[in-house]
Amino acid sequence: MGEQFRESLLIMISVPVYAIVIGFEFFYSHLKHKGLYSAKGVLANVYLTSLNMGLDFLLRAFCLIVLNYFNRYKFMDLSAWPVLYWAVLIISEDFMYYWLHRVDHYCRFFWAVHVTHHSSEEFNLTVGFRSSVFQPLYRFMYFIPVALMGFDALDIMFAYSATQIFGILVHTQTVGKLGLLEYVIVTPSHHRVHHGSNVKYLDKNMGMFLIIWDKLFGTFQAEDANEPVKYGLTTNIKTYNPLTMVFHEWRNILKDLKKKAPLRAKFMYVFGPPGWSHDGSTKTSSQLRAQLTGRKK
Repeated sequence: MGEQFRESLLIMISVPVYAIVIGFEFFYSHLKHKGLYSAKGVLANVYLTSLNMGLDFLLRAFCLIVLNYFNRYKFMDLSAWPVLYWAVLIISEDFMYYWLHRVDHYCRFFWAVHVTHHSSEEFNLTVGFRSSVFQPLYRFMYFIPVALMGFDALDIMFAYSATQIFGILVHTQTVGKLGLLEYVIVTPSHHRVHHGSNVKYLDKNMGMFLIIWDKLFGTFQAEDANEPVKYGLTTNIKTYNPLTMVFHEWRNILKDLKKKAPLRAKFMYVFGPPGWSHDGSTKTSSQLRAQLTGRKK
């Protein structure tokens, strides 16, 4: 199956699906007066995904060259077993995406890129398109180990696109918990937690397709019926200014670097976890959770 055909197939499948589910959610929200959508919110999501897609398109050839280079040094070859090949590829790609996503949350330099995806105080299917604009600059590096495992660069990108379609569809408040599926795949319930600014929910549920990575590596949190999700950031930006949406965390980093602090502190302000401060004026998600637990005790 040619790459162009596969890309066309993904588009033919995903576009009608998006149109149907977004249309359903929009009218459901309108009829039930849920207020899930706003014109400014939707336009902001379209703006951010357009920037991301443009950069992704410009870098695609370079990414393919890099991944194909490392594929030359592959240490295994599953191409003789197509079903096994694609199953292992999807699992491996999803595993590496988990670590990409986790680094985006735990290193402020990358959080400054990813924060745009979390800055919406709304949560609906179009938030799935609210992309981390500059992520294409480094995302491909996480897939180098997958290329070394013997997977073709075009296949890796196709697997990522396929799982991303799934990842967009879990950005919804209109689907409840899904029974046994909650133990294996990322569900809307899991992803609502991921977008929560509640201390309990910060930096949880990083998976795109499989939730097993979060359960294995300690980042899983079930949605708690007694604690409704508050969407957005711990400190929301309260603006749809196109530059602020993309660059606000970079501005915050520059402000912190101007503080009178040791060199190590300046390093931590860039590469430490979001919220870290040398004087305790702001706190990381781990510190906030520890503080909350202490209060409850």
